[in-house]
Amino acid sequence: MKTKIFLIGLMLSSLIINLSCTKLKDDAYDRVIADEFVASGDDLIALIGSAYVPWRHTMLLWNGVVRAQMLTADQDVLPARPNGWVDGGVYKRLHQHKWTSEDEVVRNCWERTYVGVNSCNRIIYQIESGAIEVPDTREQILAELKVLRASYYYLLCDLYGNVPIVTQFDVPEGYLPEQNTRQEVYDFIISEITGNIDQLSETVGGNFYGRFNKWAAYSLLAKVYLNAEVYTGTGNYDACIEACNRIIEANKYALEGNQSNVFATHNESSVEIIMALAFDENYVSDWNAFDFHMYTLQPANQATYNFTATPWGGVCVTPQYINSFDPDDNRLVTNFIQGQQYSSTGAALNCTMGAFAGRPLAYINEVPSMDESQEVHGLRWGKFEYAQGITNRLSNDWPLFRYADVLLMKAESLLRTGRQDEAATLVTEVRARNFKASPEKAKVTGAQLLQGSAYDYGRRDNNANTHEGGADIQYGRFLDELAWEFTQEGRRRQDMIRFNVFTKKSWFSHDPSADYRKLFPIPNSELLTNSKLKQNPGY
Repeated sequence: MKTKIFLIGLMLSSLIINLSCTKLKDDAYDRVIADEFVASGDDLIALIGSAYVPWRHTMLLWNGVVRAQMLTADQDVLPARPNGWVDGGVYKRLHQHKWTSEDEVVRNCWERTYVGVNSCNRIIYQIESGAIEVPDTREQILAELKVLRASYYYLLCDLYGNVPIVTQFDVPEGYLPEQNTRQEVYDFIISEITGNIDQLSETVGGNFYGRFNKWAAYSLLAKVYLNAEVYTGTGNYDACIEACNRIIEANKYALEGNQSNVFATHNESSVEIIMALAFDENYVSDWNAFDFHMYTLQPANQATYNFTATPWGGVCVTPQYINSFDPDDNRLVTNFIQGQQYSSTGAALNCTMGAFAGRPLAYINEVPSMDESQEVHGLRWGKFEYAQGITNRLSNDWPLFRYADVLLMKAESLLRTGRQDEAATLVTEVRARNFKASPEKAKVTGAQLLQGSAYDYGRRDNNANTHEGGADIQYGRFLDELAWEFTQEGRRRQDMIRFNVFTKKSWFSHDPSADYRKLFPIPNSELLTNSKLKQNPGY
């Protein structure tokens, strides 16, 4: 991504957000940035952009939402490596569902997401109070900010459940927000989206790239409805179908002919992306802004892509997950880096450390355990393109909502309401681009979607070898479809919870855990500063 208009806003807003976005417990509620400021043009984009930056931070900065959603689930693992990655046991605790309220991941996701809430509250206050004038699009901007705020609460509802709903910026000194139930948070999110969606722009791209237009809002709404049974105990699948239909019938988005186009370095023109988090290595300066290549590849791979920095990676893919793929599925080839590694000039690369130093760097689908691995162990992430000569930060935009997800959200809702044949048609549509060499394998039937999972669950490391399988998982085949399509997109925990697998199954070095682990604890640092907060059950 090089030339996005919205990126200008993000660049300018980085100065604003660093000065103004504070945790809810801070004493900065009564500060405003501008006084009698009239926002228009690039200034308006910068103003709005400051409220979007926290999405990028909470998702992808070190030990954020992406790790919370992925390293706790059955697709990815971060074992001890010759260069470290023990880090006090944090990644092992995530894998084994033994995290605590003191863990950095738990704290980061809460604090960074509430920065987003506070940013929205600040700008809404500035506009509504008249401190900032928006002459022509005041109501549309306020609606957009309220939907954006609802999107942050969607993350908080998903991760923590019972969180404070705060909609004011001008709160008195010493203010401590009241805690709300997960049901109340869910109701607030739905109300904020449905109450503002009609005022949002229908424009695709341009000034609205990376922002909530009407179709991005419907995507968020569908996602919340899809998870309603988890959040409230009562499903709302028909409402999810209706939200998806609004996007489909608008005919503004489509599946890419090749899935890899969605994740290319220059993916800003992808017809599949509904809303993206905009990145550019030159303008997004956070050191860990988007560092999948650094995080997964071994040091020798610097010569493969001519990176400006040496990778220090360790994260890899769980072998059981890889074994669930059809060998003819093109995603098995395009989404993972495997086998012998070469420099950009074709020279074979060798390992540089550990027991395999000097031996060929050839990634294999084996990982000994959480406590031990060498450079060759585990296939590596490769879904996002790693451009030649890139810095420690990627320039690919992060697809927050994409059309394939809309089709599969609708398909899952159809499946769960007894319309499996209709669901199968949509699943087949998504699969088709991945089985061009064997198109007969793309077709899925409703009866197949009612079957269990192909994932061979069970402990599978040097310490234990058990086989549970996945035949007992209701709609397990559909869960597999989500796994095959959405790897490396920061969502697997949520999907596993919805299919009642997250705490019930074993994989790699993970044993079943208690159901309270479906929520993260409220960070202890928050409990110490707000006496109105009560810890989630079980912690």
